[in-house]
Amino acid sequence: MENLLDILQQEWAIRALLASSMVGLMCGVLGCFIVLRNMALIGDALAHAILPGVVVAFMLVGYSTIGFFAGSVIAGLVAAVGITWIQHNVKTKNDAAIGIVFTTMFALGVIGISGVSREGVHLDLKDFLFGTVMGVSNEDLYLTAAVTVYVLVSIAVFYRYLFATTFQEVVAQTMGISVKMMHYFLMLMLSFAVVASLGTVGVILVVAMLITPASTALLLSDRLQYVLVIAGVVGLLSAIIGLLGAIIVEAPPGPAMAVVATMFYLTAVFFSPKKGLVFKYFQKRKLQNKIHVEDILKEGLKLEGRGEFTFIKVKGKLGLSKAKLSKYLKQMNTQELLNHKNNQISLTQRGKDEALRLVRAHRLWETYLVNQIGLSAEQIHEDAEKYEHLLSEEILDEVDATLGFPKKDPHGSPIPSKVGFPEFALSNLKANQFAVIAQQQISEAISTQLWRLGLLPDSQFKLDRQNEEMVFIELNGKEVMIPKVLAQKVNVANVISQ
Repeated sequence: MENLLDILQQEWAIRALLASSMVGLMCGVLGCFIVLRNMALIGDALAHAILPGVVVAFMLVGYSTIGFFAGSVIAGLVAAVGITWIQHNVKTKNDAAIGIVFTTMFALGVIGISGVSREGVHLDLKDFLFGTVMGVSNEDLYLTAAVTVYVLVSIAVFYRYLFATTFQEVVAQTMGISVKMMHYFLMLMLSFAVVASLGTVGVILVVAMLITPASTALLLSDRLQYVLVIAGVVGLLSAIIGLLGAIIVEAPPGPAMAVVATMFYLTAVFFSPKKGLVFKYFQKRKLQNKIHVEDILKEGLKLEGRGEFTFIKVKGKLGLSKAKLSKYLKQMNTQELLNHKNNQISLTQRGKDEALRLVRAHRLWETYLVNQIGLSAEQIHEDAEKYEHLLSEEILDEVDATLGFPKKDPHGSPIPSKVGFPEFALSNLKANQFAVIAQQQISEAISTQLWRLGLLPDSQFKLDRQNEEMVFIELNGKEVMIPKVLAQKVNVANVISQ
C-alpha cells in the first residue's frame, strides 16, 4: 500500500489517473445512447476505423496529439458516412455493412503502420490497440478533458433530442427533430470519445468502456436520467480501480479497466434488485409458492363441499410431498386462510373468498378462450389452470364485462360472482333496461341505503342513464339518482330489455 501511495504521488501517475477517470466517465454516459440504439457494433467499427487516420496524420505532421485527433475524427466520420451509405443504398445487411467498412479501414491502418515502421520510424501498433495510459502527456490530458466536457455538455444540452430520437423516432420527426442529424451528431461524439480514449484503453478496449458500464446501468434502472448517472459512476470506478489494480499487480491498465467493468456488470447480472438472476430466482419461488397455496385453496373448496377436506386427500389430489404440504398448510393457517387440526382441514371465510376468486378466474378465462378466441371446450382447461394465478382483479372485471357478465362457463358450470359484489349489479344494466331490486343483497347496509332511496325488494325500475359518478333510474314515474359506488353493489334480477 505504501508503494502504491508513493507511485500515485508521481506526476505521470496523476496524469494517468485523471485521464482514466475522464475516459471512464465520458464513455459510460455516452455508451448509454450507443447501447439503447443498438449501435454497439458501430462503436467497435469506429474504434478500429480511426487507425488509418492516425497513420495519415503521422505522415503529415509527425507525432502530434492534435494531429492524431484530427486524423482520427476524420477517419471516424468517413467510416460512419460509409456505413450509413451502404446500409441505405446497397442491398447489404446492416451488420455486414459495418463489418466491411471497419475491417477495410483497420486493414489499411495496419498496412500504413507497417510501411511507416519499415522506414525506421517507431509507431507501435500495440500502443493504439491497447493504450499507453502510463505515458499520457499534458497535451493528451488537455485534449481528453476538452472532449469529456464537450461530450457531457452536448448530452445535457441535447438530452431531449437524444431521448426522443432514441425511443420514438416518429414522435421526434413530428416535433421537427431531424433523426438523421442526431444520428450523425452521436457518431461525431462517438468519434471524439474513441479518439480521447486511445491513450488510455486503446481502440480495442474502448468498446468495453462504452458498452459494459451502460449495460450495467440498464440492469439497475429503467429511467434514462438514472441510467446516465449510474453508467458514468460505473465507468469512473472501473477506470480508477482498473488502473490502481494494474499498478499493484503490474498488469496492462487498459485490459484491467475492461475486466473491472465486466465485474461490475456480472455483479448487476446476479444482484440487480429487479432484473438480477438472484431476484428472479426468489420471484420464481414466490410465484410457485403462491400457485401451490392457491391450488390447495381451490381443491379444498371442492373437497370441503363433499366433506373430504383432509391432509391425505389433498396430498393425493395435488401430488405434493408430505413435507411440502405440511409447510403450505402451516403457512395458510398463519394467514388465516384455513384451520388445520390433526388430519381435518376447513377453510376460513377468507379462504373461501379467495378460492371462489380462483374459480371465477378459471371459468371466466375458459369462457373468454371459447367465445373470443374460438378454441373448443376441450382445449382450454390447461391454459385456464395457468392464467387463473396471474389474472388481476382489474383484468378479470374487464373480461367479465367483455363477455357480458356470463353466468356459466363453456362446460356448463356456474361462474361465481365477484366476492363482495352481487351476482348482477345495477351498474351493469344498459340504458332502457328494466329490472327489479333483488330480495337478497350482499349486506344489510346496502338494503338500508336502498330503503332510504325508496327502492324496496321487488321494486321494478328502468335504468335511464349513468355516468362516472351517478346512475339515474326511473321508478314509478320519478327519477332517482343512485351513487355509482352503491349501484355497483346493488343486486338486481329479472333484467328485461325494452
